[in-house]
Amino acid sequence: MSIVSSSSVSAPTSLILATVEHLARFAPFDGMARDDLIWLAERLRLGYFAKGETLLEPDQGEVKRLFIIKQGVVQGEREGSGAWLELHEGESFPLGALLSCRAAISTFRAQSDVFVYELAAADFHVLLKRSSEYHDFCTRRIAALLAKSQQSLQAQYATAGHQNLNTPLSRIIVRDPVTCTPDTPLRQALATIQANAISAIVIVDAGNHPVGIFSVRDLISRVILPGVDLDIPMSQVMTPSPSALSPQDHAFEAALLMAQGGYRHVLVVEDGCLRGVLSEKDLFALQRVGVSRIATHIRAAADLAALQAAAQDIHRLAHAMLAQGATSEQLTQLISTLNDLLTTRVIEQELARDPPNIDFCWLALGSEGRLEQTFSTDQDNGIIFVVPEGTSAEAQRARLLPLAARINQALADCGFPLCKGDIMAMNPKWCLSLDEWKAAFARWIDAGDPEALLKASIFFDFRPLYGQTALAETLRAWLLEKTAHTPRFLHQMVANALRNRPPLGLVRDFVVESGGEHANTLDLKLNGATPFVDAARLFALATGVAATGTAARMRAVGGRLNMAASEVEAWLSSFFFIQMLRLRNQHEESEAGQDMDNRIDPDTLNDLERRILKEAFRQARKVQSRMAMDYQL
Repeated sequence: MSIVSSSSVSAPTSLILATVEHLARFAPFDGMARDDLIWLAERLRLGYFAKGETLLEPDQGEVKRLFIIKQGVVQGEREGSGAWLELHEGESFPLGALLSCRAAISTFRAQSDVFVYELAAADFHVLLKRSSEYHDFCTRRIAALLAKSQQSLQAQYATAGHQNLNTPLSRIIVRDPVTCTPDTPLRQALATIQANAISAIVIVDAGNHPVGIFSVRDLISRVILPGVDLDIPMSQVMTPSPSALSPQDHAFEAALLMAQGGYRHVLVVEDGCLRGVLSEKDLFALQRVGVSRIATHIRAAADLAALQAAAQDIHRLAHAMLAQGATSEQLTQLISTLNDLLTTRVIEQELARDPPNIDFCWLALGSEGRLEQTFSTDQDNGIIFVVPEGTSAEAQRARLLPLAARINQALADCGFPLCKGDIMAMNPKWCLSLDEWKAAFARWIDAGDPEALLKASIFFDFRPLYGQTALAETLRAWLLEKTAHTPRFLHQMVANALRNRPPLGLVRDFVVESGGEHANTLDLKLNGATPFVDAARLFALATGVAATGTAARMRAVGGRLNMAASEVEAWLSSFFFIQMLRLRNQHEESEAGQDMDNRIDPDTLNDLERRILKEAFRQARKVQSRMAMDYQL
């Protein structure tokens, strides 16, 4: 059983200061004012739990204290899903329950002998008021109703006190960067790396502007195997022009950059000067997920089995990020980015087996094209290819279709179901030359019938994923020119979009299905997210915006259409709230072993969630009203 010391208010000053110094090593305490840290330390009690002992569980009712791990490892377990979380020194729990004044969702058990600092719930709430930094850490500055709703959703999962992915990089940097000059001998740089126990050194010029980076991982490929002379200057072995972000960027941007490039280090640069180096390990301290590790494993995957394992890692990562407070915008973008990497590796493996020796581009369509994939997603893809002089589109297609079929099947084997509507590259209808794609889009634009408008809602969101991206860019430029000069088609798109009205009721809050297998439910994708997606696509086509993501489109068209920034952000906040509901619902269905879908019973929502969903649907009606006004419908 636990042993808790008496209140440390009367503890010696030396003990208080030692506690302060210990806490200051970890976020968010490292960003708090010293007076607030001393106030906190004076009110902490020290507790001990033996290995296997329970620290906290749902049956204990409303949480009475905050736990901060001083030493040892605590494991979070959720009924029905077993262990799902591991907490280490400096981490806190359960923030979500304390913020919501409720019981914990998970059981927290000592995985080893554990010492914890304990803070009474009343003092926790006082600390929130005393320290803006701590309040920001716990609440992410919930200033508006929609932001508050997202926090409420995240609090249901975020029982662990991880720093969230919205943390500015300036608050993550924990040490001054170690640097050298381009003419520094490799031998000296390696000695510096060893002496400082670091994994990378940054090469800077006389003005402290980063010009390159060299990591321990580069030793084998650039030094040992080539047999490089250790007196060679760093400029000859460094990676030039390393990726960099600003101190104002957030942890999510760093995680995404690491995933996209397979990097383990990202520089933090301000006004061209080096401020710090962020390693993958620094992000692990925030999120306990290996974003770049997964990306690296995907790139190195030698067979389909390795990619299937990586697909499972992506799935686990996405669920962990949901629990750690990632926003729906961040989460869907990261899911899509990692899925892009996996798809790319599938294509590379199949090309290595039997290359068709044809210039082509693999296109992502639908939600993948918009970088908005959720936990439940099937395949929507196509191919655009070159027809060399002296051959025909049919001949090229015949050589590409076997490759496309293998790729589509491999993706299905990795957990991305084949599209029920057959919108896949292995379908000859969607394996087309550039001229054939132009002809197809022209038919849809000129016809404007319901089937053509349905195609537009899927294919107009295409994005190049692999291969000759110039083909897709050429098609996009042609398409924007075509739609800009076909106002009748845009008018028809608006009329079609307005047929899908948000399900707000006059008597009840929501209009739900009246019977059948979906009785009393709403379709959050069709009736919730789609109105925003349709509006963003329409505005982008009308104004020549090449972006495909809903948020990127909305933010790009706002200025062009004289939309107030606050209005655009209200629409996007509503869209992302609905996306978060979709993700949470799919997460819960997955945990229960059920098929994932986009339907939800509004009666299962709490009062705040119902209120916000109602407001989100109102915002969907507002964006539809804007379309109707612009096109006089």
